[in-house]
Amino acid sequence: MKLYNYFRSGTSFRVRIALNLKGLSYDYIPVHLAKGEQHGAAYRALSPDGLVPVLDVEGQPDHALLSQSMAIIEYLDETHPEPPLLPRDPLGRARVRALAQTIACDIHPINNLRILKYLAGPLGLSEAQRTAWYNHWVMEGLRAYERRLQDLAEERARLGLPPSVYSYGDTPTLADCCLVPQIVNGRRFGLEYEGIPLTLAVYERCMQLEAFQRAHPSQCPDAE
Repeated sequence: MKLYNYFRSGTSFRVRIALNLKGLSYDYIPVHLAKGEQHGAAYRALSPDGLVPVLDVEGQPDHALLSQSMAIIEYLDETHPEPPLLPRDPLGRARVRALAQTIACDIHPINNLRILKYLAGPLGLSEAQRTAWYNHWVMEGLRAYERRLQDLAEERARLGLPPSVYSYGDTPTLADCCLVPQIVNGRRFGLEYEGIPLTLAVYERCMQLEAFQRAHPSQCPDAE
């Protein structure tokens, strides 16, 4: 497999984590977003929307170019089911997806690079204004994530179950693949996280695992 991605891209980070958790090897193909390489004809032939990541499932009977990180991760989970990134039961899967989508749907789309560039360019916002925008929407989403974790913790307590180790249960899931890159990216923007202790505890536990450490932007071949 080949993964076209960018070291700072949160969506690429998610897929790198999933690949590492699955123990899958891949060729790392850098696409420098800040230099605009995603807009070139060669990359557009791989990714019509000009976004990263793209996973090239090369040499397989179902050879395909896959885009959108959430779709890629679920594909990996279906084709390489161990260890699972989604629970076996429908209710558990729905809850993990809800956590993951709090990051992937509510935070990331309004804070990614092309949005921040638009705020700076056509809308003329200053760096301080862009940072305030970013920080506001990240914390709105993470506070919602925290409330979800609190609700799940209370439910487990009512059932006489011990607290979850990760976002949901005792093993990393799709939710953790999304959460960790968001925390890392926010710290790059100088965001100081307050009032989300459960969320930060999950992040710290994830970062003790080699799969998350090796996926970190600082460990990527194109890291600057």
